[in-house]
Amino acid sequence: MIVRDIISVIEDFAPASIQESWDNSGLVIGSPEQEVKGVLIGLDCTPRLVDEAVSCGADMIVTHHPLIFGGLKKISPEDPVGLAVIKAVSAGIAVYAAHTTADKVLGGVSGTMARRLGLVNTSVLDEEGDGVGLGAVGDLEEPVGSEEFIEKVKKAFNLPVVRCSSPSGITVRRVAMCGGSGSSLIPNAISSGAQAFICGDVSYHHFFTPNGFMIMDIGHFEGEVEICDVLFSLLRKNFPTFAVRTSEKLRSSNPVFYY
Repeated sequence: MIVRDIISVIEDFAPASIQESWDNSGLVIGSPEQEVKGVLIGLDCTPRLVDEAVSCGADMIVTHHPLIFGGLKKISPEDPVGLAVIKAVSAGIAVYAAHTTADKVLGGVSGTMARRLGLVNTSVLDEEGDGVGLGAVGDLEEPVGSEEFIEKVKKAFNLPVVRCSSPSGITVRRVAMCGGSGSSLIPNAISSGAQAFICGDVSYHHFFTPNGFMIMDIGHFEGEVEICDVLFSLLRKNFPTFAVRTSEKLRSSNPVFYY
């Protein structure tokens, strides 16, 4: 098995060509011809994840977020990104990211959110053509009151709390969502006829919503973490006897802490 084989399966699912212009999805470290004996999947390529890859014998890491996002002016062990780069290169570990590529297919981040909520008639929220684009929108099987819907979302995403605009008097029938930072799609959510929009990284002023519409901020990590299970299932299906594993520390890798 070589890196190219792993990439081919991932990009059949989420093609590199559909990533956003500002993104850095793809092979971040390593060669496509590099031999691979095991793959470790995580949300972020942190120094801790690289250490885990070394300890479990994985020589390729697949994440959602790119390790190298902007230009690196220096690579220092004092910086988390620099340290992860140093550790991965020193250990000969290839690193691949499926970021906005996995955001823009309905089987990816936002579509997985929709499935967790049991939505039907699901489609891409901001379609660019050919069925790809950011976000997802779908219908509840039965309309519910806003407070019942909030509890449904908390249960689906295992949330102790959720940031929410005023839910007063809203009956939720149609729901839009975008994993990660989704505030830019608020107009799309409103125009889609949704009564609720779920995403992460919502700023204060976006919580002033029009009548009959509510925003829920479930967190960046919380909306995206399930993509790791999707990638695991994809690789396991195609390589059933190959050593593919999801990080044992995935659920504790959220960099945001709540007290």
